[in-house]
Amino acid sequence: MAGGSKEIRAKIASVTNTKKITKAMEMVAASKMRKAQARMEATKPYVEKVKRVIDHVSGAHPEYKHPYTQPRENVKRVALIMISSDRGLCGGLNSNLFRKALPVLKNWQETGVEVELALVGGKAQSFFRSYGGNVVATVADLGDAPHIEDLVGTIKVVLDRYDDGEIDEVYLASNEFVNTMAQNPTIEKLVPIQSDDSAKETHWDYLYEPDAKTALDLLMRRYVESTVYGAVVENAACEQGARMIAMKNATDNAGEMISELKLAYNKARQAAITQELSEIVAGSSAV
Repeated sequence: MAGGSKEIRAKIASVTNTKKITKAMEMVAASKMRKAQARMEATKPYVEKVKRVIDHVSGAHPEYKHPYTQPRENVKRVALIMISSDRGLCGGLNSNLFRKALPVLKNWQETGVEVELALVGGKAQSFFRSYGGNVVATVADLGDAPHIEDLVGTIKVVLDRYDDGEIDEVYLASNEFVNTMAQNPTIEKLVPIQSDDSAKETHWDYLYEPDAKTALDLLMRRYVESTVYGAVVENAACEQGARMIAMKNATDNAGEMISELKLAYNKARQAAITQELSEIVAGSSAV
């Protein structure tokens, strides 16, 4: 019985150390999540403003049909930009996104549409390395504060292939930050860009240098880049929120396990004491 008590004490010490680690990770994730949320909120107005400017320019110059706004017939090849985290320990954040994407990929394959993948994040690369797929661009190790410069190369690969007619549509798969407790995996069409008809009803225009076409070409690329960057920043906030909840659950589970182990230890100790007393009484009676 003494040996059993010693093993239980060792387990209690081990679980206690694990609890301290998960509690520290929970606090770190909470701090990083607040900073990630601030970056996410700071990014959204820029993306929305660029989109409004594009709609105004397109409405003021209907004679110029930009390729990024024109749907293509007979879609034969699409690109999917998949955004994941670089690290794990964030619950089902990445697995839920992959589970959302797989039926879409399967449907494309069944209808004869070829899929090219641009992967952002180490977890997406690991997943599709085992699942398979035509990966044309990757980027990882963006850190807790990603920069748009790190994404431009990957986005350029996809947009260049769209410009050359090698792909017909571009989709973006990422996690939407609902609140601290919930993250929603989403897949949306990125190119062709859906225009806002209400912005085209205005009758004012900008002054351009050198011309409207050049400005619109530049704005289209900036919009796609900023949208992907905004999704990466939002996914970072989702990651920290999911990690905070996962570490809180791990801490709570460790606490429950410690209570159960202490109860088992006290029972084993009580049984050992009872056995020793019984042996002493039996020895006294024999004497």
